[in-house]
Amino acid sequence: MEIFTVVPLSKAVNPQQQLFPGLNQSIRPGRDSTVSCDSTVSCGSTVSCDSTVSCGSTVSSTVSCGSTVSCGSTVSCGSTVSCGSTGCNPLALTGRSKLQNERASINQQIIRQMRMRAGAENLLRATSNNKVCEMVGLELSYINSNLQLLMEQLEGLNSSVDVYQNMQETSSIPLIPLGLKETKEMDFSVSFKDFILEHYSEDGSSFEEEIADLMDLRQACRTPSRNDAGIETLAKYFSHMPLLESRFFSATRPMGIFFTWYDSFTGVPVCQQNLSLEKASILFNIGALYTQIGTRSNRQTANGLQDAIAAFQKAAGVLHHLKETFTHTPSYDMSPSMLSMLIKLMLAQAQECLFEKIALSGIRNEFFSLLKMAQEAAKVGDTYDQVHQSMIQTPIKDNVPFFWSTMAQVKTNHYRSLAHYFLATALLDHQLRPSDDEDQQEKALSQAYDAMPDGRSALDILRKREERRHVGKAHLRRAVMGHEEGLRIHGLCRHLRKLDVLQDILQASHKRSLAKFNDNDREDEFTDYLEAPDIISKTEHKAEMESPMSTKVKVTDFFRRLGPLSVFSAKLRWTAPRTVRLRLEDRDLGFTLRGDPVPVQVTSLDPLCPAAVDGLKDGDYIVAVGDTDCKWMVVSEVMRLLKDVDEDGIDIRVVSLMDSGLPMPTKSATYCGGIPKTYSMICLAFDDDKSPKGRKVTKKGSFLSWGVKNHLKSSSTLSLPTADYSGTLPWNKPCPTFPSSSSYNDPALY
Repeated sequence: MEIFTVVPLSKAVNPQQQLFPGLNQSIRPGRDSTVSCDSTVSCGSTVSCDSTVSCGSTVSSTVSCGSTVSCGSTVSCGSTVSCGSTGCNPLALTGRSKLQNERASINQQIIRQMRMRAGAENLLRATSNNKVCEMVGLELSYINSNLQLLMEQLEGLNSSVDVYQNMQETSSIPLIPLGLKETKEMDFSVSFKDFILEHYSEDGSSFEEEIADLMDLRQACRTPSRNDAGIETLAKYFSHMPLLESRFFSATRPMGIFFTWYDSFTGVPVCQQNLSLEKASILFNIGALYTQIGTRSNRQTANGLQDAIAAFQKAAGVLHHLKETFTHTPSYDMSPSMLSMLIKLMLAQAQECLFEKIALSGIRNEFFSLLKMAQEAAKVGDTYDQVHQSMIQTPIKDNVPFFWSTMAQVKTNHYRSLAHYFLATALLDHQLRPSDDEDQQEKALSQAYDAMPDGRSALDILRKREERRHVGKAHLRRAVMGHEEGLRIHGLCRHLRKLDVLQDILQASHKRSLAKFNDNDREDEFTDYLEAPDIISKTEHKAEMESPMSTKVKVTDFFRRLGPLSVFSAKLRWTAPRTVRLRLEDRDLGFTLRGDPVPVQVTSLDPLCPAAVDGLKDGDYIVAVGDTDCKWMVVSEVMRLLKDVDEDGIDIRVVSLMDSGLPMPTKSATYCGGIPKTYSMICLAFDDDKSPKGRKVTKKGSFLSWGVKNHLKSSSTLSLPTADYSGTLPWNKPCPTFPSSSSYNDPALY
């Protein structure tokens, strides 16, 4: 039985042999490959079994953060192996890190140009001198031209997909990854220390280690490794953000912390004072990192293809969660329309990998197998057509790189042409024999079409040799035309023309279809008006969004020492801790205790008892007994500390709730890229609900008692203000609108 596949395994072999690996031995990367001196095997890369990393006498190779050196590999002569879970070395000279560094540099240049434009616009509004206006207008034209050039450079970075592909595999159609959103480095120390002192009445300097750990974690999120450890780093920080929001971000007191993130496609910065943008951007980067893991997978192996499928499905799931949770984000790369397109793109790439997985072991040159592969290829083509239709809609087409839409269009034509080739091969290479199941073949062929070609019946096509040949040639004609159209579109994009492997695959597929068409063409046939109908797409394995559990990581609150979050949060105001002396009176302290379960609260206070005279109030929370902090102690533990009170008594520290009403949230400063719309974000609520319980103990029967207190849930929804920036750029070419200069007056943005 003849076996063939449509995935070329090496550019070194003949194009006809590339598409039929069943007829020759597969070519695989060698196991004894050598990475010699001066080479760098960087973040996320793998030095596989028996590979050798060698170096000379004066230089050394480096296997840096996130790399894997598996069994049997050798790292020799002074080379170093360094790994960690705190992100990649941002100075590592890898292709991926160079791209991210370039992206950060371009983002800074865009901000610089915007600041210059802001000054020029302010001068233009302030002056009435015609000569000055003319000079400023010329300067603005120059600045806008620079912005356009920077945009084109950023588009080039988003089109550089080759550095994200698997280095051991050079024979599959490249996939499109998402670049990570860039952000500025943050310093929480001053703001958090001040807030801890002012709001919680504690020494902020005692929390320096916790603040440093938080800043290190955020810094690691800027350069995550391209593997599961990088996903875990981002997810860990994402899980900490609801805790930070409840601890420090009050609706009535601005923190003075500005979170700045850059649009992944346009480089336009967006700045906000609350955590909504921070959470949404981290989610976006989790999805982007999954796409990079998917493109890095080795698609020449079944396990590699399965990893790629899972990664793209998880990326689609994360982006869907971002779309449903954070609505109307001020950054256009996270807008609902853009996210919808990205979700379609990720699912299309997952479907492409599913097709490659089916074809990996070879396709049996048999009637039913070929019909099945025709419909599978048509499914991939249809999914990419949906992606392309989304990309050409306004305003997505003004923000998505031309490379992306062209690649989607090329793949649409390529896989639809493959579908026609498979169906033509099924008709031309397999005649109906007496031993064949005629009914099954008729059913399979009729289900491949919406309408039979020129009103022919499926049974007539199967039984008559000439009908099979005419219909098969019609499908081959469409396959050849589709491949030619794919090659034409490929030539329109300069970034696509740099991908030699893509051009080789397209040309090999075209030559194969053309050769088969010529083999079945006759010199006496001058006209053939039969047109092959479209093939119905169908798949047994449809790509579906997968919600990854990695976004829900259990973490320990950095600032746990401040107390239970259900009580000691930013939305509640407290008095400064005060000291009260407790003394026994007739073996009774004069109050009862309750907790649900922590912290412990004073209730049923006798106003004439010594503690009340000393300043204790009903409803006070006990935060310390003597020198022992008891914010996290349950009633039974506090009772043990108080039950041995002698006649001299013991000091306790208590705090009182100043107000219980929650004011309406105020608007926070927002800087957005020229989007005339009110934007709001729905923050994820953090609910630290605990089951209440209560007991009562007195010392005559037991002198302490406690009851059940209503639980205060910590949840919030923050809204962002209206921003109307209607400034447009005087460019002839449609392009994304840059933010108005007035959006960047705050020095914290720079």
